[in-house]
Amino acid sequence: MKVKLENVCECGSSNLRQSDTAGKSGDYPIYGASGYIGNVDFYHQERPYVAVVKDGAGVGRAMLLPAKSSVIGTMQYLLPKGNVLPEYLYYVIRHMHLEKYFSGATIPHIYFRDYKTETFNLEPITCQAEIVTVLHCAEAIISARQQQLQKLDELVKARFVEMFGEPLINTKGWGTRPIVEVAPIKPLHGNLSDKVWLLNLDAIESQTGNVLFKQRVRSAEINASTVYFTTENILYSKLRPYLNKVVMPDEDGIATSELIPMCPQADKLDRTYLCYWLRSDAFVKHISEKVAGAKMPRVSMDYFRTMSIELPPIKLQEQFASFVEQADRSKAVVQKSLDKAQLLFDSLMQEFFG
Repeated sequence: MKVKLENVCECGSSNLRQSDTAGKSGDYPIYGASGYIGNVDFYHQERPYVAVVKDGAGVGRAMLLPAKSSVIGTMQYLLPKGNVLPEYLYYVIRHMHLEKYFSGATIPHIYFRDYKTETFNLEPITCQAEIVTVLHCAEAIISARQQQLQKLDELVKARFVEMFGEPLINTKGWGTRPIVEVAPIKPLHGNLSDKVWLLNLDAIESQTGNVLFKQRVRSAEINASTVYFTTENILYSKLRPYLNKVVMPDEDGIATSELIPMCPQADKLDRTYLCYWLRSDAFVKHISEKVAGAKMPRVSMDYFRTMSIELPPIKLQEQFASFVEQADRSKAVVQKSLDKAQLLFDSLMQEFFG
């Protein structure tokens, strides 16, 4: 049966500020746009409910929250009526993608009055419980695959430290060289085919391991701020918060000016070793302290050129590269399974609520 959202829930507001929770403690949790904030000695909602971010970053995002809890004023309550389970309502709200209703250029916000008439399929309570169970199972599979990918990433990082020590600390006493001597920064120029690969920050943010999501563009669409790269390069982001984003392109192409093309000398520096050296927690922490610029913090290239990199024997670097290659193959298998699970979940959401 098709119903409107306002038929199954009521909207409530909160006047709590995060500062109202300072110094308080108690048995009752309070939540904000980023999740759990802390415990207080009061609560606003007796029963479980759905909370939606109504102001600022993450506007439209939904959370299923427990009984005897509260939210701060950047969120709004969606309180289930007797004809809907809170868990079912939560999935309904996620399916609706309420972020599409936002207004406001500086601080985005949404209003219940704008989306309360959106319709969805409402099943009897017993069917709702079955649907919730199915969706929980699908999400559990997705979560398990995501954890597998995370564990593989952690394994590679641990292997790097085991073989080479922490970057910049050089506990193993390797010889060092200025990074730009063994991996010169080389923005290239040349002739373009009619269509080329374009890489930007969005592409490296969404990467899986060393696999890039790329887009073809016509050479006529390219502006002067792009730089050419080849498969011999690695691409390093000089902008915060992307300072751990480093990729090894598998095709020639062009990149936007936020990405630095570096060309490691193969007899001294393996590009996989360089890639993970730049991704390491130690390097990212160090370089994050050196960024400049209030609006768009970025690495000072003058400072970057002064940095040195440890150079273990090239054979040892190549052994690590082989280990990474094996890990990437495992990640590709897990990612394929994750994609299938996500597709199944999305299909179920459409089937149940569309």
